[in-house]
Amino acid sequence: MYTLFVGTYTYGDSEGIYSLQFNAETGSLDSLTLAAKLSNPSFLTISKDKQNLYAVQETSDFDSLGGGVTAFKLNEGILELQNSMATQGAGPCHVSLSGDGHLAVSNHGGGNVALFSLKNDGSIMGTPQIIDHKILDTTKTAHAHMAQFNKNELFVVDFGLDAIKRYELKEGEYVPLEQTSLPLSDNAGPRHFTFGQNGKMLYVINEQENTIVVFQKDSKGNFNTIQTINTLDSDFKDKSYCADIHLSPDGKFLYGSNRGEDTIVIFTVDSISGKLTLVGREPVRGDWPRNFTLDPTGKFLLVANEKTNNIVVFKRNEETGTLAYVDEIELPAPVCLKFRY
Repeated sequence: MYTLFVGTYTYGDSEGIYSLQFNAETGSLDSLTLAAKLSNPSFLTISKDKQNLYAVQETSDFDSLGGGVTAFKLNEGILELQNSMATQGAGPCHVSLSGDGHLAVSNHGGGNVALFSLKNDGSIMGTPQIIDHKILDTTKTAHAHMAQFNKNELFVVDFGLDAIKRYELKEGEYVPLEQTSLPLSDNAGPRHFTFGQNGKMLYVINEQENTIVVFQKDSKGNFNTIQTINTLDSDFKDKSYCADIHLSPDGKFLYGSNRGEDTIVIFTVDSISGKLTLVGREPVRGDWPRNFTLDPTGKFLLVANEKTNNIVVFKRNEETGTLAYVDEIELPAPVCLKFRY
């Protein structure tokens, strides 16, 4: 049994962060509990030692500058409030940890990233470093959507600038790397990304363009585009918007979510080149799959369908990558799934 925490939007019946128990033998979900009341906790992350959980408050009115981020202590699976800090930007939509005492919050509306230091107990310190993307482009509007640490580097995908920005830690602050930017096509709308092959490969999913772009790291440490592949069926003609992206634990399969087509797209990953080949798509049995995750065993894939208020569990064929429906549970406006394990 594993504990699953669910971040939600609280504009309807939801009240905050929920917890569920997941049976990794059967794929069933039960024991739905309100773990913490919080406004729009749309993205969560859990520390590696499983002692702390962090949640954004995706609002524009936490204070005069925008949204907030909240730290909780995980005490035998129970969330105990530690503290909250303003993120100095509107609409924080992603939070991640460095593993060495830093926390990054991406402010979608604010067009910046707030980098906090953490205290020994995991609570959040004040006065974050602010990386402002609004000053980087005079023709496009910055919308930082995801920031992820990779060793001593920080990668930030910016939906509005159609690029990934690279930073490195120097003398206690993150500053631009020599390769400052990985450009994507105009109006691609990059949203999330994941690393493969121990950081050699970078996979970026584009919300507007409905594509995944594959980057490969060269001998100089720069990333170069080697493939762009569509996520939608060629027969699908309606509007659709990509959202989340994850590799299987063994790195053999890549999954992406399509909001509109309402599918999980499945690719094999070439073990040498890192390039993708389409396997197929699985309908999510709901509407608007904003976020999904693989369970700790890698045998199941769980999808949060925001508009139909359900979480759907699929059994994953570890040889072919394909998905088969197992179970589902109702929960209002689920938008982020995080296991504690």
